[in-house]
Amino acid sequence: MAPEPKPRGLLLDWGGVLTSDVFAGFQAFCEGEGIDPLRVRELFAADPAGRQALVELETGAITEPEFEIQLAALLGLGADRTPGLVDRIFGSIVAEEEIFAALRIARANSIRTGLLSNSWGVERYPHDQLPALFDAIVISGQEGVRKPDRAIYELAIERLALPAEQIVFVDDLPGNLGPARALGMITVHHTSAAQTLSELEQHFEMPLR
Repeated sequence: MAPEPKPRGLLLDWGGVLTSDVFAGFQAFCEGEGIDPLRVRELFAADPAGRQALVELETGAITEPEFEIQLAALLGLGADRTPGLVDRIFGSIVAEEEIFAALRIARANSIRTGLLSNSWGVERYPHDQLPALFDAIVISGQEGVRKPDRAIYELAIERLALPAEQIVFVDDLPGNLGPARALGMITVHHTSAAQTLSELEQHFEMPLR
């Protein structure tokens, strides 16, 4: 039996993979606002109104200011604390430089690279830098569909112009990995930069740091 071909594509989530832990950022925001440290996380995970607001934001159905009004109400924050709410949520979240470096190394070694991200407003990405990092870009708010909808993965595969079996997809949320696996992609559950880089180096058989 012939060995399976090495993967030729690397597809990355943004928040929580190319940035520091989003949930830690949610907790820091809550602590700064003087509310239960887990309130934002629980709101998006278990509260129907919170989940609906998030889905609408990530698919571009509502604007960021509209989302801020809804979220502030759900968090019990007054109107004076509504403007800039999303800025404050992301205030402690920073770039994961080791993953960015690995991305650049991979692309320099002829690995096709892609971004597959559920967006909190499409303007929160460094759009001027993205073409130098990615061969394919799929941002949910621009496409009107979000992970874990199968259609957004199919769009990413199409834009990477590779068979699904030759794409490695990295995401910090296990629920976002299942549809990728079902389509044939290799998946990596990101829990730390060191762990992800070790797995990617095994898959691509090259150093990425």
